[in-house]
Amino acid sequence: MSTATVTPKGPSTLRGARLPKWSPYAIAAGSIAVAIGIGGLHSRVQWGLIAAILYVVGTYAIATGVEGKRQAKDRVATSFVWVAFLLAVVPLASLVWSTVARGVKVLDVYFLTHSMGVVADTEPGGGIYHAILGTLEQVGLATVIAAPIGVLTAIYLVEYGRGNLSKAITFFVDVMTGIPSIVAGLFILSLMLMFDMQPFGFAGSLALAILMMPVVVRSTEEMLKLVPNELREASLALGVPKWRTILKVVLPTSIGGITTGIMLSIARITGETAPVLLLVWGNPLINPNPFEGAQASLPLYIYQQWANSAGSGAAYDRAWAASLTLIAFVMLLNLVARGIARWKAPKTGR
Repeated sequence: MSTATVTPKGPSTLRGARLPKWSPYAIAAGSIAVAIGIGGLHSRVQWGLIAAILYVVGTYAIATGVEGKRQAKDRVATSFVWVAFLLAVVPLASLVWSTVARGVKVLDVYFLTHSMGVVADTEPGGGIYHAILGTLEQVGLATVIAAPIGVLTAIYLVEYGRGNLSKAITFFVDVMTGIPSIVAGLFILSLMLMFDMQPFGFAGSLALAILMMPVVVRSTEEMLKLVPNELREASLALGVPKWRTILKVVLPTSIGGITTGIMLSIARITGETAPVLLLVWGNPLINPNPFEGAQASLPLYIYQQWANSAGSGAAYDRAWAASLTLIAFVMLLNLVARGIARWKAPKTGR
C-alpha cells in the first residue's frame, strides 16, 4: 500500500492585505488639504467639518479597496470615534486657550488679594478677593449641608430602603437632578420674601445645596452598590450590627468613590450664577459674614463685569481673569477628586 504525500505549495496564512500603520495620518492630512483647497469657505469650523467627512469617506473607500468591506466597516467605526473625540476636544481647547490668553492680562497677586472697593466697573484696577471669599463660603456651607444629607439618603436607599417610600425618594431625586438652577433660587427667594429677609450669602448656599444634593445621592448610591455583598454578609455573620457594618465595612470600602462624587458635585455648583444673582446680589466690598448682607461670588462677579462694562476694556479684562480663576478652581477640584479616587481605590493583586 502506497501513501501519497501532499506538499504545501506555499506558506499558509489567514491574514489578507493590510493598510500600513501610517495610513490614518496620511488620510487625515489629505482630507485637511482637500478641505483647505475648497474655495468659498470663510470659517475654520466649515473646514474642520468637511475634513472630518472626507476623512471618514476616504477611510472607507481606501480600506474597502485594500482590506475588504468587513475591515473597512471596522475602520469607519474607529474613524467616527476619533472624529467625535476631536469635535468634543476642539471647542474645549479653544475655550481654555481664549480664557488663558485674555485672562492673564490682569491676573496677578494684586488682582487676587484686593476687592473692587470704590473702583468703578469702567475703571482699571480692583480685584476679586471679595468674590473668591464669597464663593468659598457659599460653596463650603452648601457642601456642609448637602454632603451629609446626600450620603445618608444614599445609605438609606441602598441598605434599608424598601417599598413605596424608597421609590418615592428615588423618583424625587431623579426629578431634582434635572431641576434648573433658577428654580432652586426662586424657591429660596420665595421663603425669603415670606420672612421679609434681605439678600445674604447663606441664602445662596441653600439654593446651591438643593442643586448639589441629588448629585451626591446618585454618586454615593452607585458607589455603595459596588461594594460586594459578601463583605456585608461576612460582617453580619460575625454578629456585627448592621449600622456598624455600614460604618466600618461599607463606607470605608466605597469612601474613595463617595469623596470623588462630592468633589465633582462641588465643581458643578461652583459656577452657578442664577441662584446667586437672585439671593446674594453681589457686593463690591469684602463681606466675610455670609449670614448678613450681600456678598459677591466669582460667577456673579464675571456677569456683573460683563453687564456693567459699558464697553470698558478694563471690565472685560477683569471678567476674563475671573473666568480663568474659576476654571482653575474647578480643574483643581477635579484633580483632587481623581487623586482621592486613586488613593482610596481598592488594592488589586496579591
